[in-house]
Amino acid sequence: QVQLVESGGGSVQAGGSLRLSCTASGRTLSRYNMAWFRQAPGKEREFVAAIDWSGGSTYNVDSVKGRFTISRDNAKNTVVLQMNSLKPEDTAIYYCAGRPLSSSRYDYWGQGTQVTVSS
Repeated sequence: QVQLVESGGGSVQAGGSLRLSCTASGRTLSRYNMAWFRQAPGKEREFVAAIDWSGGSTYNVDSVKGRFTISRDNAKNTVVLQMNSLKPEDTAIYYCAGRPLSSSRYDYWGQGTQVTVSS
């Protein structure tokens, strides 16, 4: 199994940037398609961005397009979410998730990292 640990969260003002990292251990990350999800207080968890196992294909939800970029370095077993032009509505706990190449579900999750954007 793969273990995922997020880092890089914090508090910023609107318009600022944060870089979230997800580091994997236990298995090589190249066996997994990866994604970032977030959950704001009182709301359901929502998908933010995904990247395929090779890094050749990415997808962002409309609300973050042009502001967030997902990338990966399989040699370093790391997935990154670069977040620019942050808005107060981006405030949430951000989770890294892994989906085995043979699975249709994100089976592996990190513990989450808090992102707070103030106006």
